[in-house]
Order: sequence, then structure tokens, then C-alpha cells
Amino acid sequence: MNRYGTAEKYEDAIKDEFVNGDELDLLIVVDKLLTGFDAPRATVLYVDKPLKEHTLLQAIARVNRLYEGKDYGLIIDYRGLLEKLDQAMQMYSGAGLENFDPEDLQGAIYDVISIIGSLRQHHSDLRQIFAPIKNKNDREAYEVWLEDEERRETFYHVLSQFGRNLAIALESEKIYNALPPEELQTYKKDFKFFQDLRKSVKLRYSDTIDHKEYEAKMQKLMDNYIAAEEVIRITNPVDILNAKAFEEEIERLGSKRAKADAIRTRLTKSIHTKWDENPAYYKKFSERIEEAIQEYRDKRISEAEYLNRMKDIMKAYQSGQSTESYPKVIRENRNAQAFYGVTKDILNEVTDEAASYDANSIGELAYQMDEIIREHQKVDWHDNLEIHNRIAQELDDLLFDFKEKYGLDIDFDTIDKIIEQIKTVALRRY
Repeated sequence: MNRYGTAEKYEDAIKDEFVNGDELDLLIVVDKLLTGFDAPRATVLYVDKPLKEHTLLQAIARVNRLYEGKDYGLIIDYRGLLEKLDQAMQMYSGAGLENFDPEDLQGAIYDVISIIGSLRQHHSDLRQIFAPIKNKNDREAYEVWLEDEERRETFYHVLSQFGRNLAIALESEKIYNALPPEELQTYKKDFKFFQDLRKSVKLRYSDTIDHKEYEAKMQKLMDNYIAAEEVIRITNPVDILNAKAFEEEIERLGSKRAKADAIRTRLTKSIHTKWDENPAYYKKFSERIEEAIQEYRDKRISEAEYLNRMKDIMKAYQSGQSTESYPKVIRENRNAQAFYGVTKDILNEVTDEAASYDANSIGELAYQMDEIIREHQKVDWHDNLEIHNRIAQELDDLLFDFKEKYGLDIDFDTIDKIIEQIKTVALRRY
């Protein structure tokens, strides 16, 4: 009372901390908070007093609210009250329920039989994904089968559903009477296998899965009910440009192909992210990757050669060195080098080999493009349409003069294409 002044202020402070804070995990109440109290994050309700009719429905609604990362509310019933729930819901199916949000009561109770049905269905769906695999003891075959991204997404989703239903089932003492021990043991064994497989393929194919609560909940399931020899904490993939950390991550994988696949997918994702910074530069890496994977698929190179090729590409990518021989005027200018690559590639598509310009002339053009961007760039220029238009106009004049000087037969669509790509690269680099 010295701290809060009155019992009402104390209660208000405690309720606010429980609803909005992160320090308070448990409230013990007697004849309180059944009405006028909304805490969506409340997950478990322990009931050890007689409740019936309206008060029983109010109690159920406390933990049946939707909340991010919360799949369901649990009610630990010490009085056998839930047997009266159907009667209470029928009694108040008319005017008595107008004070309830229908979502509060919908699906309030998980029937053990329906959970078993869902558990069996998701388990069957999970196994069906891998039905074409002949040798079910070949772990590598499972990982290779999940190379297809759509199939991998299906696997992640079905495993998540299977894990959630298994978690609900294992929390209920009735499940142990309803399911044969050997069937339950199969579910535990398979969940452990597929959860471990999920970790491996997530690393191998560089997937970032938006399951914010998945890792913690499934690890809790493993810790509480299923033995785990090794715990691998999955975080966002290490940046491939961090050579030491990425090498350590790759070593966690088993086969040479798994390591090569992990390098390939991480390279591809990184290239895709950085593509607009210098399309011509990253295109060369993309082509080298495609060439190596195609040779491996055509069985022209072995797993070991496939891995070595990927490592060579990775080292070149990490070093940031280009195989392109740039004209002297832009040799130390990375931005102009990007403009050079874009312009050169587009011009090569629309002009013949006898064109009068050469690499040095494109290098000078790229240098002037860089000067135009630098002259007009400001702190907020990314969203400034007026600045964009000025840049586009000056680039247009520059390209028109270039066309006239070298007598090039290029149309306005080609000039517009060059301008748009230069602007895109500039927005990423400046």
C-alpha cells in the first residue's frame, strides 16, 4: 500500500503489466477478472473453483483470444467443469450470448478425438511428400528431393501443422489412453527426424522462413517430450561475404553435394539482392553458377568437382574482384564501372560488331554519367521526382550526342532502356 496507495491502483498496475509488460507471467485471482479484462496474450487458465453457465463462458473467453505467436489457449481444469460447457453454450445460445464476441467461443475446446484425427492426417501428409523416395534410410535422398522450392514450402507447412497438433496432443493426459503407445512413439520419432531434416535443408538451400514462434515452440516440444542429442539453433543465414563464418556454417553439412548446394543457393540469393548495383558484374557470376550446376546435373562433373567449382566462384565473389578489363578512365571508379557494364550490354544487343565505338568511348560515356548523377544527388534525392526527371533529361542528351558522334542506329526505346537501368543502378549505389 505504501507503493501503490490503494488496492484499486495496485490491481490496475498489475493488470497493465500482465497485458502489456514482459515481467509478469502468472496471476492468481479469486473472483476477479472474469469481466472487463482483456489480455489476448494469456495462454493458460488454471481453474480450481466451481464455475457454471455464464461465468464458465466468461472464463473460457479469457484464453481464447487471438494473439501473435499464440496458436491456442489451454485450460487446466481441476473440477471437471468443461463437461458442462456444451450445456452452458446451449443455455446462452440466445440472448444470453450477446455480450460475447463469437470468436471468443468458436473452437473453445479441442476434442481429443479430433486432435488425433488431425495428427494422423498431417503425419500421413508428411510421409506422402517423400513417397517417391525408394530408400527411406537415405538421408541425402530426402534433402535432394526437397531441392524444389515449392515442395520445400509444402514440407515446412505440413511439418508445422504436424508439430502443432503433436504438441496439443502431448499436453493432454487423455491422449495416452486414446492412442496406442507404439503409434505415439512413431509420431515422436518421425517428428524428430523431420525437424532435423528441416534444419538441414533450411541451411542447404538458404531459406529464411517467416515462422517467428516456430523455432522456440518446436524446440520446447523436443525438450519436453522427445529426446534430442544435439540442439542446433537456427538463425538467419550467415552472409556469404563473411568468409570465415560462412565456412563454419557450411561445415555443419554432410555430403559434398549438400555443401555445394548451400554455396550455390546462398550465392544466388546474394546476387539477386545486389543485382541492381551492377547487373553486368553479377550476371557473370550468375552464368558461372548456372554452367556449373548444369554440368553436374548432366553428370559431366562429379560431386567433388561441383563443390570445387562452387568454392572457386564463392572466393571470387567474396574478393569482389572483376574479370572485366575496364578502360583507364573508370578503372578506379566503381559507380562508373556499373554504368559501363549496363550500357555496354544493351548496346551490344542492338548494334553490330562493325560499330564505330570502342570500350574506351563507352568508358568515357560511363564517366560522364557518373558526373551527372553526382551533380544532382542530394540527401533525399531517392524520392524526389523532379531530380529524377533532371537526371533522365541530361542522360538523354548525353546518349543522343553519343549516338550522333558514332553514327549509331539505336532507337528511342533503347535509349530509354539505358536511362532507366542507369537510374536503377544509381538509386542502389548512391
